[in-house]
Amino acid sequence: MDPLVIGLDIGGTRVKAALVDANGTVLASRQAPTPDAINVFVETIGDLVVELRREGPAAAAVGIGCKGIIDTSSSRVVTLPGTLHYLEGALLSELLAPCLPAGCQVRADNDARAALLGEMLWGAARGCNDVLMLTLGTGVGGAVLSGGHVLRGASGVGGHIGHLTVDPDGVDCICGNRGCLETVFSARAIESEAAAAILRGVATSLRRADGVSPSCAEVFACAGCEDAVARHIVDRAIRVLAAGVAGLVHVFDPERVVIGGQIAEAGEALLEPLRREVQWRTRGLLRRDVTVVGSGLADPSGVLGAAAFALRGYSE
Repeated sequence: MDPLVIGLDIGGTRVKAALVDANGTVLASRQAPTPDAINVFVETIGDLVVELRREGPAAAAVGIGCKGIIDTSSSRVVTLPGTLHYLEGALLSELLAPCLPAGCQVRADNDARAALLGEMLWGAARGCNDVLMLTLGTGVGGAVLSGGHVLRGASGVGGHIGHLTVDPDGVDCICGNRGCLETVFSARAIESEAAAAILRGVATSLRRADGVSPSCAEVFACAGCEDAVARHIVDRAIRVLAAGVAGLVHVFDPERVVIGGQIAEAGEALLEPLRREVQWRTRGLLRRDVTVVGSGLADPSGVLGAAAFALRGYSE
């Protein structure tokens, strides 16, 4: 019988888990808000995994996709700035060990690299040798497939597209740099721009009666309804994203650019202007249109990428 695995995606706002088969089919899934302390985090991921193990035959392995720099040989979180900083130095495999049977493999990698592997097995990067992957959510994750190999770099930082400098005089980023891509195009950045406009008293449908700041999804929705403020926020963010992607296209010459993550749920409202902007910026040198597509996975939340990482380790 083909193995079942559990994919665990550790995001800035939510932790998601799924029981997945060898064809990339999600058989069961669970999720919970991302905790703000390690003791609650350990309890949360343990509960998610235990619930999934009750859903069917025992999982052969667990794959974890996590933000930051992950040592894949040990599952240690090397660097993780921001709200999940408390995981730095932790062995993710050890945090899960109490809820797993002896001998169950646990493998971990950066979440965007895991997402790219999921696309390579079952999604939009299948059959490709050169791909740029961006995961757009609370922050911006990235991974690069070049010549059939996933780039890691000298210290495991390769592919961190979210920390590409797009504005040398921009705002501070959690990584210590200034003007990184994710300070302009990320759910947090877009929501911050919307909140600032509301605080300035600008006339906009983004203002909610309950006083709660709009979510990134609500900003995109208002932009689609021709709210001028929302439209300006979204257009500027996409233009900066496209400029960054165009620069990377000139460096890596990919067959395609795959866009995943929470913000990618906007679909063509994001992809169409992004595609158009990237193409005019790169056509002169490449003499071709760059293919920019959304995730090809049935569940693009990140759990399938983590599951793909677990399956690859299980088969080795």
